[in-house]
Amino acid sequence: MKLSVLMPIYNEENTLAQIIKKIIEVPIEKEIIMVDDCSTDNTKNILRKYENIKNIKIIYLSKNRGKGYAIRIAIKHISGDIAIIQDADLEYEPNDYLKLIEPISNKQEKVIYGSRFLNKKNKHSYSRFYLGGLLVTFVTNILFGQHLTDEPTCYKVFDVQVLKSIALKCTRFEFCPEITAKISKKGIKIKEIPINYYPRSIEEGKKIKWHDGLEAIWTLIKYRLFN
Repeated sequence: MKLSVLMPIYNEENTLAQIIKKIIEVPIEKEIIMVDDCSTDNTKNILRKYENIKNIKIIYLSKNRGKGYAIRIAIKHISGDIAIIQDADLEYEPNDYLKLIEPISNKQEKVIYGSRFLNKKNKHSYSRFYLGGLLVTFVTNILFGQHLTDEPTCYKVFDVQVLKSIALKCTRFEFCPEITAKISKKGIKIKEIPINYYPRSIEEGKKIKWHDGLEAIWTLIKYRLFN
């Protein structure tokens, strides 16, 4: 089974080379599809060093559109059997790929989420993000009958046929609630597996804001009530 790593990127010059190295070192057949969302720092120059490497695809957007839009572009370039979302920072550990993809490669599951909360060793940087994540997860479970502990997790893993069957409209951080809502409305139960998590601070480049949590809740409600 070939893994497609979908990585939206915006102004990640400080961590980009390190995370790419970590992904490359994971012992599995894979492709890395990186979408630069019109970065304004040194990100583009770093990416150009990887342009001619086998199984690495790089797309440069001419306008900043947001994480969700970048993921939608990446999906169009998938050639693998399983897809995972990967942020370009160092909060998540690519070595977790192996356990995350196993239930899908064994045909046991269609969708896997990596849960930061199921690994009790993990720390969380800000109480507002921690509590906000719990709230979004609670709303998800109430509206869609899931039993999740960590809906906003980055590590969402999909059977590619399932992922490509979802008509996404997201542009920003609402990718997570939209994909969760639409997966749930297909009647698919999402399985969680514990993952490692190394939170970074706002000073280190964390981009999500408190109002993104409100947008996530509205997105969940919208797709529960409407098609």
